[in-house]
Amino acid sequence: MWWRSASFILDQRNQDDAASSTKPETLSVSPPQTQSSYMAAAEPFNQNPNPNPKISAYYQTRAAHTGVVTKDWLAQAQAAVGRHPDDVPSPGYEVETSDSGKSFSVIHEFNNWRKQPDLAEAVAAIRALAAVIRASEATTMMELEIELKKASDSLKSWDTTSISLTAGCDLFMRYVTRTSALEYEDFNSAKSRLIERAEKFGEISCKARRIIAMLSQDFIFDGCTILVHGFSRVVLEVLKTAAQNKKLFRVFCTEGRPDRTGLRLSNELAKLDVPVKLLIDSAAAYSMDEVDMVFVGADGVVESGGIINMMGTYQIALVAHSMNKPVYVAAESYKFARLYPLDQKDMAPALRPIDFGVPIPSKVEVETSARDYTPPQYLTLLFTDLGVLTPSVVSDELIQLYL
Repeated sequence: MWWRSASFILDQRNQDDAASSTKPETLSVSPPQTQSSYMAAAEPFNQNPNPNPKISAYYQTRAAHTGVVTKDWLAQAQAAVGRHPDDVPSPGYEVETSDSGKSFSVIHEFNNWRKQPDLAEAVAAIRALAAVIRASEATTMMELEIELKKASDSLKSWDTTSISLTAGCDLFMRYVTRTSALEYEDFNSAKSRLIERAEKFGEISCKARRIIAMLSQDFIFDGCTILVHGFSRVVLEVLKTAAQNKKLFRVFCTEGRPDRTGLRLSNELAKLDVPVKLLIDSAAAYSMDEVDMVFVGADGVVESGGIINMMGTYQIALVAHSMNKPVYVAAESYKFARLYPLDQKDMAPALRPIDFGVPIPSKVEVETSARDYTPPQYLTLLFTDLGVLTPSVVSDELIQLYL
């Protein structure tokens, strides 16, 4: 089986960096703000940005769009800077800026980045955490790491059901602060290095989709039929790249009820002149004999090598496996989460509103879960920015990411 190692991706990144040094970087390092990120300290940023806590914030905005530091270490660090170890981060964690008398809100910065339609939620969080470092008034590395930890916790509490948001924050903390060299530098040099590492991590995350699209092209052949489920921006990038490479293929899109994400994906593919057929969700088995492969995204990739994704992914994988059709997953490495679900109910529920178009009697219970868990034995390969992985290799990659 064809394999592309992670070292190839690193080499490719080095070449990209070398090429980018000769021309201005096109990636923005500041969000497209309609209003300043630095708001007056009196403004109420500690309000809950999720108006309906019973429904996952991720699924409220989808249509439009394991702790890193130990508790003992955090208690010692907080005591060293004169703070009570039982203090908890506020939902709208703010950094005071003494020079202007204004405050910086990580939640406000995060929401500004989320306004970019093509930017993933986890990448928006990574960009917001990088801004925390730049805006920090801390005078020691210990204070700065505490501020980062509190900002990370605030972002994760914004939507506790978002797997990619939590994983992205945790990986950012590991990537930015894991070097011991910071302990031997003066504070200004160490802070500059943190900012460099933060921006580098953000750039790598932004490039992830393009790398995945490049790696997947050898598996899409002329004349093939691809079944996709729901709307995944990385899967769309894969198919868009294949169309740009003049490959001839057609796509079956499931409708993706109840938010009709498949309809949205079919519209995007039609703009690219890709032959596309829209299916009702229950027609997956009926159409599977015409399908050559299944391509899905993922809300999260867990330690077992399985994935958590939009409701219906599990049953499509079951049907495909029974008919010997390969199931490919396209997922960025910042979605690799330290989770190990044992069954469908062994994960935090992410709820979404269900509209059947007709009145539902009050005595009828409605299943509102938004996602399911697909075990690794029903997946063939995972296309990631770390390389093309079999499900059994995911645990090894997770160890490398979180070490």
